[in-house]
Amino acid sequence: MSYIDNIRTFVRVYELGSMSAAGRDLRISPAVTSSRISQLEEHLGVRLFQRTTRSLTPTEQGKSFYRGATDILEAIEGAEAQIANITENLRGALYVAAPLGVGRRLIAPQVPSFLEQYPEVSVRLRLTDRKVDLTTEGLDLSFFLGQPEDSTLRIRKIADVPRVLCAAPSYIAKRGMPQSGDDLVKDSHECLSLRFPGATEFQWLLTTEDGPKRFRVSGRYECDDGDVLTDWALAGQGVAMKPIFEIADHLASGALVPVAVSTPPEPIQMACLFTHRRMQDPKTRRFMEFMIERIAGQVRG
Repeated sequence: MSYIDNIRTFVRVYELGSMSAAGRDLRISPAVTSSRISQLEEHLGVRLFQRTTRSLTPTEQGKSFYRGATDILEAIEGAEAQIANITENLRGALYVAAPLGVGRRLIAPQVPSFLEQYPEVSVRLRLTDRKVDLTTEGLDLSFFLGQPEDSTLRIRKIADVPRVLCAAPSYIAKRGMPQSGDDLVKDSHECLSLRFPGATEFQWLLTTEDGPKRFRVSGRYECDDGDVLTDWALAGQGVAMKPIFEIADHLASGALVPVAVSTPPEPIQMACLFTHRRMQDPKTRRFMEFMIERIAGQVRG
């Protein structure tokens, strides 16, 4: 087994804190993961991890080797990137994350066109509405809506995405038409919330005559999948805040209608998030530019 493969495996085990998680990330079995770590420890003559049945903790030698190991991998990736830039020969796997709605409607439909242009590249797309950690999850690039929390990462803005408060006609017939954010709160409207650890969407930022204002809305329906919120709204269960590009067809058909139109939501930023090291890889840079060129106009409404 390649010494470099062993180092790559060690780095992912260190970052993910688990042999099984690293194996899944690298698409190798737990037995192969463990074997690579053992080979590396035998070669170095030290223990890199303290293992128990419930935990895996890096030793001091492991912590020290991790710093050097990441430098080694960065140097290799940098050299490979220089060759790829010269030869235009893009190859290898791209790990990309995106919110469910963005990924399903915007990113995934464009992937075949990208792979047709670059047949030696593969794309591993992970769709989730929760916030992701690029480093610990081994991602090259993440598309996201909102503001990043990690200021050490690089950001490339795509567009300000218009949003709308909407509900089904059946809900409005039952509960009345809210004219503003104040009506949503005062009349205790059923507001459908995108919720996951760290989420703040239950505080809706709306545009008022006095400028942006946060409204603490409430409701019995919460989910970490934005498409489920759309389904609930279509079923007449409440009011949802949605990017217009996700529900444009439903608005056009009348299945959903805008509500609280005197206080519309503030637009939300769509952007790409990446580390400086990842952007040195030409296939990552090319994928980002490819997607931005094709989706920016679609999300502006």
